[in-house]
Amino acid sequence: MNKLASVMDAAEKLNAGEPEFLQAVREVLESLEPVAEKYPEFIDAGVFDRIIEPERVIIFRVPWVADNGKVMVNRGFRVQFNSAIGPYKGGLRFHPSVNLGIIKFLGFEQIFKNSLTGLPMGGGKGGCDFDPKGKSDGEIMRFCQSFMFELARHIGENTDVPAGDIGVGGREIGYMFGMYKKLRNDFTGVLTGKGLTFGGSLARTEATGYGLCYFMDEAMKSIKGKSFDGSTVVISGAGNVAIYATQKAQELGGKVVALCDSAGYIYDPNGIKLDTVKQIKEVERKRISEYVKHHPEAKYVDGCSGIWSIKCDIALPCATQNELDGKAAQMLVDNGCFAVGEGANMPSTPEAVEIFLKNNVVFGPGKAANAGGVATSGLEMSQNSMRYPWTFEEVDAKLKQIMVDIYKNASEAAREFGQENNLVAGANIAGFMKVAQAMKAQGVAY
Repeated sequence: MNKLASVMDAAEKLNAGEPEFLQAVREVLESLEPVAEKYPEFIDAGVFDRIIEPERVIIFRVPWVADNGKVMVNRGFRVQFNSAIGPYKGGLRFHPSVNLGIIKFLGFEQIFKNSLTGLPMGGGKGGCDFDPKGKSDGEIMRFCQSFMFELARHIGENTDVPAGDIGVGGREIGYMFGMYKKLRNDFTGVLTGKGLTFGGSLARTEATGYGLCYFMDEAMKSIKGKSFDGSTVVISGAGNVAIYATQKAQELGGKVVALCDSAGYIYDPNGIKLDTVKQIKEVERKRISEYVKHHPEAKYVDGCSGIWSIKCDIALPCATQNELDGKAAQMLVDNGCFAVGEGANMPSTPEAVEIFLKNNVVFGPGKAANAGGVATSGLEMSQNSMRYPWTFEEVDAKLKQIMVDIYKNASEAAREFGQENNLVAGANIAGFMKVAQAMKAQGVAY
């Protein structure tokens, strides 16, 4: 970096001890160096300095009562990062690993991801270090109600619209929405990912996984003349994103041969049987290792990192941040992988991304490739405002067009700044430009 080195230095001094956030900031600023050269007015307006600092950070105590009567306490977060183009929008993550640095990293990425969708949504993120695993429905309900008791005063359909993320599905959204209504006496579109009977959108559950495949299919066809059809696919994760990425990849003609959860991975050379995975993960809420009991021809291996040693044409990391490192990236390249699409937020380390770009792998960065979830959340907000639901087919068609447009805009931005087919740079630049122009036009308030 040259023009933006001082911005990065300031970020490192102010945010020491937040490696995920600093990693995300560095990756974005490195991509934006040519933008700073071409548009010095953004430097003069302090846009780069302002965009890396959240507008507001809220940290709060979440007390709740376990089934045994013991009072438990967790720490909740909501980072309202940037509202230049619309209300804050971003998910809530319930996981023991949650801390301020991770929430800031996710909220920062959300600014650009939301901008890329073309919908009027700002960037935000939230969550708690609560672990839903092993908790009863009653414990989860009491926790969610306590969490929303505090969060409710900071959000609203025109202010901040949270959604789900890791550990937060339809059950948790329902409990929080019920508490919000009780507190505010207001039936609104304040949360997305709601149940279909109270304002949710068809295709929202499938959206991130479907959108990932729509984006990658467009990118692969445009850059290499290839597609999912006839390709072998490896997908990490076994949650919502991985399951529906598997479904869409299979519909598009791909053969998905591996999935994983936090304990280990399964390899089925005949192709993953998705109905079995859905039964295990969505209904029984058990480990992915159960799969081999139903399909003994498959293999289960403890530990997740080995999943990237499986020979494939397309890899879709859909689990968590920094799960795919340089060693894994090199294994994928050596095994002939020609495309990698990020279904999770920043699942590839900087070293891995460098290896993919250096070897001309079609690489779809998370802020572009996994934007389908928040795009469909935006469509849910639109339906809530209209008090009118669209059909599954209507939402799916809108989602596909949004993902195709994201690819085209990122591709064109990369080409404009002399980095053709570098979708990392293209996504950062295309997402930034819309927000930066809005921030400059609105003065130093934003």
